[in-house]
Amino acid sequence: MSLVSQFPAATSAVALMHFSQRLAFETDCSDVYRSRQEGQVDYVLVDVRGETAYAAGHVPGAINIPHRLMSSERMAEFPRDTLFVVYCAGPHCNGVHRAAVRLASLGYAVKEMIGGVTGWLDEGLSLVGGDAQPSAASQSVSCAC
Repeated sequence: MSLVSQFPAATSAVALMHFSQRLAFETDCSDVYRSRQEGQVDYVLVDVRGETAYAAGHVPGAINIPHRLMSSERMAEFPRDTLFVVYCAGPHCNGVHRAAVRLASLGYAVKEMIGGVTGWLDEGLSLVGGDAQPSAASQSVSCAC
């Protein structure tokens, strides 16, 4: 028996439920990029890192709301049916999960852009703002989470 088959695969019905649920909670950098290129932006893209990290380089079209500043007062400008897509520095940072918890607790729909800035750059996509160099945006500035 291989390491792959050591644990039996789920049934197709269980797999369908599992992967459908995952897609309800996340999207990826490629889907965000494509939707923006096609003008199909039915969500608000939010960089949840601190202001310095955002200024050094962020995903085009993203607004900056650090997760620590997400409050009912701050988020009141957005209609309750707003879908937020949130991201942070990358898979090594849980700021995106903290933001998702805050937004969901305020009654908003939220998805994580998996990979964050790291994933965006790994896809060969560019950041905007500051000097927007990958070395500056992802290595020398803390995400301040």
